[in-house]
This record gives sequence, structure tokens and C-alpha cells, in this order.
Amino acid sequence: QVQLEEFGGGLVQAGGSLRIWCVASGGTVNNVAMGWFRQFPGEEREFVAVISWNGMNTYYTQSVKGRFTISRDNAQNQMYLQMGSLKPEDTAVYYCAGQSPVYGKGYISVRPDEFAHWGQGTQVTVSA
Repeated sequence: QVQLEEFGGGLVQAGGSLRIWCVASGGTVNNVAMGWFRQFPGEEREFVAVISWNGMNTYYTQSVKGRFTISRDNAQNQMYLQMGSLKPEDTAVYYCAGQSPVYGKGYISVRPDEFAHWGQGTQVTVSA
């Protein structure tokens, strides 16, 4: 059973940078796309970024393009989200997720319901 755990959340000032990362254990997610999602209080979880199984393709939600970078290291079973030029509206709980293998290796989704494995989330707070 794959388990995902996020690290690196915290408090940062607006305009600053923060890197969060996700470690997979108990199984492999190396053959599926992985993504970052975030959830604001009282709202549904929303897509932030996704990366293909081999790291060759990445997609971002419009609001973070040019500021966030997703990457992965399959040898280390880790995925990263480098966040820059942070804004107070980026404040949320960030979740790491592994896509369900039923969709195949080459499939890349931005839909939370197509991800089978989730971490517990890490809080990122950006102060004004």
C-alpha cells in the first residue's frame, strides 16, 4: 500500500520562496503521474501542478505558472514543489497525490478523483 507524506510546509512572507516535497513509501508511484493539489478553508481541493511519470511533462494551474516548479526524483521516490513569488492567496494546505494506475503510464490528469494515493497535507502560510 503506497503511502505519501509531505514535508516542508511553513510560514513565509509574501514574495518569498518555499520548497515542499513528498516522499512515497510502501510501494512505488514511479510509473504514474503525480500531482500537487491545495485546499483553502471551506473549499474543495484544487489542482496546482502535475508531472508525468518520467518527469518529461508538467502542467500548472494558471495562477501559479511561472512561480511554481514541480519535479520528481524516481530514484528517491520523491516529488517536489518549488514555490516562488509567494502571495497570501497561496495560503492553503498542500497535498501530494499519486495518480491511479488504472489509467496507464502515459495518462496525466488534473482531476482529484483520478488520483488514488494522497498524503496528509502540509500547511503553507504566506503572510502579507
